[in-house]
Amino acid sequence: MLTGEIRNKVDKIWTDIWAGGITNPITVIEQLTYLMFIRSLDEKELENESIEALTVEAMPKIFPNDAESQAMRWSKFKTKDSREIYEIVGTKVFPFIKAMNGENTSAFSRYMQDAMFLVPTPQVLQKMITGLDELYEHDIKDLDMQGDLYEYMLGKLATAGQNGQFRTPKHIRDMMVRLLAPTPNDKICDPACGTAGFLVSSAEYIREKYEAEMTTEQWDNFAGEMFTGLDTDRTMLRFSAMNLMLHSINKPHINYVDSVSKQNSISSAYDIILANPPFTGTVDAESINDNLKAVCNTKKTELLFVALFLRMLRKGGRCSCIVPDGVLFSGSNAHKALRKELVENHQLQAVISMPSGVFKPYAGVSTAVLVFTKTGAGGTDKVWFYDMKADGFSLDDKRSAVEANDIPDILARFHNPDGEADRKPTEQSFFVEKSAISGNDYDLSINKYKEVVYEKVEYDAPAVIMARLDQLSIDIASKMEELRGLIGG
Repeated sequence: MLTGEIRNKVDKIWTDIWAGGITNPITVIEQLTYLMFIRSLDEKELENESIEALTVEAMPKIFPNDAESQAMRWSKFKTKDSREIYEIVGTKVFPFIKAMNGENTSAFSRYMQDAMFLVPTPQVLQKMITGLDELYEHDIKDLDMQGDLYEYMLGKLATAGQNGQFRTPKHIRDMMVRLLAPTPNDKICDPACGTAGFLVSSAEYIREKYEAEMTTEQWDNFAGEMFTGLDTDRTMLRFSAMNLMLHSINKPHINYVDSVSKQNSISSAYDIILANPPFTGTVDAESINDNLKAVCNTKKTELLFVALFLRMLRKGGRCSCIVPDGVLFSGSNAHKALRKELVENHQLQAVISMPSGVFKPYAGVSTAVLVFTKTGAGGTDKVWFYDMKADGFSLDDKRSAVEANDIPDILARFHNPDGEADRKPTEQSFFVEKSAISGNDYDLSINKYKEVVYEKVEYDAPAVIMARLDQLSIDIASKMEELRGLIGG
């Protein structure tokens, strides 16, 4: 966990960059990401040199052995004059890392071709390098903390993208991962990965639960094959790749793909899908993959993505995804067709309704988490509904920590379905029979099934109330006379 002191240091770097003229949070993180990558290359080279010195075995070189190439290493340039650093990074190091798209390089370097060095002045660059170096040298002790540091920086992305995509808060991601409880043998995908938060949360969960018992083969799988992320924003793909690298996942499948288009033909490939797909976007009807239109003929991304999750999961694969409330109850043919597909042809397990403040300050949209298993042969007998009222944070723009938190209760109840069997629709969670859902046009809104109990209030008879008012009038008049006597005295 990052301490308050480390957060303050990060905020100080951030303030220095803003003061220097870079005010777009995405640009700030992007430029810091490049510097973190440049530093990591030198760390890797130093590690290789240590191994080489101990074993006398030649190790692969990242930086060629000539003087000019060696001068591009972080440890060599970081203490130089600010103007010299700016010249080295801008004209030598940056072109060098942009050209690193080789076979054996990281997922991060694959998306460097269109990267731009935008640090405005030598002074700002020096402050960024000094600030990062101090964090790494004195505060960031291990890879986990590097991951936490990067997550903290990504948390400063407080604006939604043009298609309505926004970063899912970590505690919500962690809840969704724990609902599915992935194992080291699962293949996990987020087809709208953004900054790879769901993949990172899955990796953290697997390490927490299975680290002591994982085989070498499972660790190799963990470093690459286990995790796939798709996105159409190359900046987000760079963030994803860096985020995963800092969580020990060096060779993930991070690919530039429009997931709902014809260019994505992936089918029956994953055990687990975790996603928060874009809500407000529509796509060109011509580019939509025909097999998604067969499930629900629409241009709305939030519907197309759920249809896509069904296609990309293998039979028996499970999904936990976030959808806007409209998906649950809207009356269009496409909305109904998608809900019917989930209920009739697969196993819809849970609908967890979340309060509208969960995604503030990005948006105040009301959302729900759907949990389902791809069967292709039905299996929905009853659906578990939960009305989340609190997530451990205030539901305003500040999102300050508060005590009220339904997430532990959600996880405990979801994993103990027998204990939910006798719960009534007047309670916070309950089961609804499939017949009731199909009879309601496959409406999945919790309000359709929740029963509100109104307390009966007993009022006194009108004559009793009038007598009480008369007595109050007499008391007031008496007090007024008393007050006049005091003023007159």
